[in-house]
Amino acid sequence: MHILIAEDEAKTIAYLVKGLTENGFTVDTASDGRMALRLAQAHVYDAVVLDVMLPVQDGWSVVQALRAAGSRTPVLFLTARDRVEDRVRGLELGGDDYLVKPFAFSELLARLRSLLRRGSQLQPEMLRVADLVIDPVRHRAERDGRVLHLTPKEFALLALLAQSPGRALTRVAIAERVWGIDFDTQTNVVDVVIRRLRAKVDAPFKSPLIHTVRSMGYVLEKR
Repeated sequence: MHILIAEDEAKTIAYLVKGLTENGFTVDTASDGRMALRLAQAHVYDAVVLDVMLPVQDGWSVVQALRAAGSRTPVLFLTARDRVEDRVRGLELGGDDYLVKPFAFSELLARLRSLLRRGSQLQPEMLRVADLVIDPVRHRAERDGRVLHLTPKEFALLALLAQSPGRALTRVAIAERVWGIDFDTQTNVVDVVIRRLRAKVDAPFKSPLIHTVRSMGYVLEKR
């Protein structure tokens, strides 16, 4: 899952990035509203965690602009403002949930996962390619009834390929979605993780599902 965090407090950003990364999410960050809106419009995120009182452009206007452009990405507002009218305003403008600071990370994680489950109605709840079954919310994958023991990055890469079976994804596109927009595209880490995935997803079974597309990237499909 690829998450955008828009927050201007450095300690809060570090806290959220650490916690979400440890729970298998890929995280991009923005320190002001204009940057958040630009990133949200340029990239595909599974959810946005958005502080209301951002510099340059506040969170309310950011979500209003996203909804006006047709974006349905789930948005979780963070704010120190706990007045009922503020929460109502945020929800009416297009926010999906509201969490008041200070908050426990466990609550934010639970609310974020709840939003992702609700958003799963926009895409298949379970991803299936041949005998491979992936549960994006529970972070569980199995093939031919056997559970695959994957690291968070391996799971994220496999789920990304499974979202578009039969369509080749470039290494740059994979890197951006799995490692974030600041990823160094000069490294070969995508190929390294693909090799590890093949050892777990393909090698123990009769037919491979992960295929290389020459001079481009990778595709997940039954051939």
